[in-house]
Amino acid sequence: MNPFEANKIFGAVLGTIFVLFGGSLLAEGIFHSEIPETPGYAIEVAEVASGAAEAPAAVPIAVLMQDADAAAGENIFKRCQSCHSPEKGGPNLVGPDLWDILNRPIASHEGFSYSAAMQQFSEDETVPWDYEHLDHFLKNPRQYISGTAMSFAGVNRDGDRADLIAYLRSLSDSPAPLPEPEAEAPAEGGEAAPVDGSTEPGTTTDSGAGETQAPATEPTQEAPAATEPAQEAPAATEPAETTPAPAAEPAPEAPAAEPAPAQNQ
Repeated sequence: MNPFEANKIFGAVLGTIFVLFGGSLLAEGIFHSEIPETPGYAIEVAEVASGAAEAPAAVPIAVLMQDADAAAGENIFKRCQSCHSPEKGGPNLVGPDLWDILNRPIASHEGFSYSAAMQQFSEDETVPWDYEHLDHFLKNPRQYISGTAMSFAGVNRDGDRADLIAYLRSLSDSPAPLPEPEAEAPAEGGEAAPVDGSTEPGTTTDSGAGETQAPATEPTQEAPAATEPAQEAPAATEPAETTPAPAAEPAPEAPAAEPAPAQNQ
């Protein structure tokens, strides 16, 4: 190989290496980044307001039963027909017969073998299937009574459970009365006004008005005491008027000096 050609090749290789190496050094000098104090990346997570995470308040079953539809509940009961009979005197299937189930003692149907968990929950057949127990049990049977043999998944919607309970209520010769909803909020608001009014005797207005009237009556009772000294003040002025009267009487004694000129004569 011609030495001149070899020198050109080596020169080109060295020049390329120099350019690459020098470029990297130059880039590090220009684009310098400081080492972070703590390695890694901080991931910012948006905070969720605590109020938004709160579940809505559950509607009491007594309120839901006021608008429950037994006909709609009969359609929902079709999910239960494979395990329960709704007929009067009907047979026990996988589950007991549900005729007259409302307010019947739990685990008390004759001829059916209940699970130990259900018997324990019934407290020797003293706890009845009232509206509250049926509502919670139909929502999630295994969660409400842990260990029950019932494999039903439950009815999640409040309105559907109320309709189903309304249908179960109709399975009786004398259906149980509907529960009366407790008006908790109106009761608190209605009691607040009488309580304030009762603390202020003789007043029928707001508590604030009663408070202003109470101190107003105290000065009116003290007012007569303040007027009594005012009546004594004129009594002090009367002696002031009488004292000048005796002082004015010695003034006529000046004519008594007239006999002096008579003696000079």
